[in-house]
Amino acid sequence: MPDLRADDYDVLSFDCYGTLVDWETAIIQYLQPVLISHDVHVFDGTILEFYSEWEPLEQDAGGSYRDVLGRVMTRYGARLGFTPTEEESKGFVNAISTSEPFGDTIEAITKLAELFKLAIISNTDKDLIELTLKSMPTEFCAVLTAQELGAYKPDPVMMRKAFDQISQQGKRILHVAQSRYHDIAPASELGLNTVWINRQSEHASAVQHVNAHPVWEFETLAEFADVF
Repeated sequence: MPDLRADDYDVLSFDCYGTLVDWETAIIQYLQPVLISHDVHVFDGTILEFYSEWEPLEQDAGGSYRDVLGRVMTRYGARLGFTPTEEESKGFVNAISTSEPFGDTIEAITKLAELFKLAIISNTDKDLIELTLKSMPTEFCAVLTAQELGAYKPDPVMMRKAFDQISQQGKRILHVAQSRYHDIAPASELGLNTVWINRQSEHASAVQHVNAHPVWEFETLAEFADVF
């Protein structure tokens, strides 16, 4: 593993949901009461396994992320035997867009912002990520969404468009993410160096598993930030 040096990079690009904010907890905490209200009882891991299966399918079908989440909610109902209300579907969108930062996120990105420009590439809509970023005081030089780029990660065309725009802030980009499926694999294929934030979870994941090989791996953002 090569040394990781601040002088080698101008910009750190981040995934947001799962890397900076704890969307899995938000998904579980929102859906469990909804499911129980419909007399549906499933494990937390099952909720996330279903999400990891259905989200990419609905992203491939197109539309805004708000639409994607609405259709995912419909799939929960179809699989588990209930009909989500419009209010429950809207609540699901809001729960994810207001996911709280991980406990180490604010301090880590504040420290990293002293050394690098920071950017975000996210599978969401512009208005939704604006809600998410209200909880973060750090300024990002670019916040690029699937809505603006016309496709969802891990689409390499979407990722290339994103990195081309970010490169206007600095050509040497290091991509940092928790999802090997959405981020590490396509970024690596495009020739970028990558950092995998391998946040260990007690349950299944909301993202699909793929064999992807980051250059560096850390368990938390704090551990990554402490390298510099």
